[in-house]
Amino acid sequence: MAKDEKDQGQDYKARSAALRLLARREHSRYELSLKLRQRQIEAAIIDTVLDEYEHEGWLDDQRFADVYARQRMDAGYGPLKIQAELQQRGIKHHSPDCLTEASDEEWARRAIGLREKRFGLGCVENDLAEKLRQARFLNRRGFTAVHVERALEARVPDDSDEVSGPG
Repeated sequence: MAKDEKDQGQDYKARSAALRLLARREHSRYELSLKLRQRQIEAAIIDTVLDEYEHEGWLDDQRFADVYARQRMDAGYGPLKIQAELQQRGIKHHSPDCLTEASDEEWARRAIGLREKRFGLGCVENDLAEKLRQARFLNRRGFTAVHVERALEARVPDDSDEVSGPG
């Protein structure tokens, strides 16, 4: 009888903790499993609860990946960093739609925007140290070499480039 009561207590503890965590934000199955294990809940009970929550639609790795990727994109991170962070959170087989739908052109625009916000779009061709500093920053943010190169080539639009009309 004591073992049965202990299992019911563990089951209740797992369900309530998982619901509280999911109420705050989306979690991957892997993240939620780790957090429940930290609360000394048995693996079999964790698996049962998470299977049930997936069946109910309360826990969804694809939804988590999409929400997480969009948040990280909006925070100025590139595709390599986002994909690596998703893998750390247990998302190895789901690639969020927002990552696959974004073109290289869009990622390059994001890298240019981030560079402009952080450093401005001044010319760095003659200043190798500054060029490397900006490239390292963009690389750490998870942009590919192509995106970084395009961002470093970007310049502030020059008024002299505009064709003036008559008058």
